[in-house]
Amino acid sequence: MPTYEYFCETNAETIEVLHSMNHTIKTWGELCACSGLSAGKTPSDTPVEKKLSAVSLLPKKGVPMETASGGGCCGGGCGCSH
Repeated sequence: MPTYEYFCETNAETIEVLHSMNHTIKTWGELCACSGLSAGKTPSDTPVEKKLSAVSLLPKKGVPMETASGGGCCGGGCGCSH
C-alpha cells in the first residue's frame, strides 16, 4: 500500500499516512482521521497538499500501526470519506 505525505500550510505540519491509490485526502480533518491524530487547533476544513508517495512494505515511524497493517485508513473504521 502506498505511503503518502500531506502538508498543511496553515500549521506547517507534514503527516505520513497509508491509503489506497484511489483515495485522496483533501482536508486537515480527513488527514487526521486517516492518521489517527487529533486535529488540534487547525480547522478540519483546512486544505492539505499531497507531497510524496512511495510503496511501503513496513510500518514507518509516525504511522499508527493499525493504519500500517491495513486496519486504519481505507482498511475500515477510520472515519475518512472515500
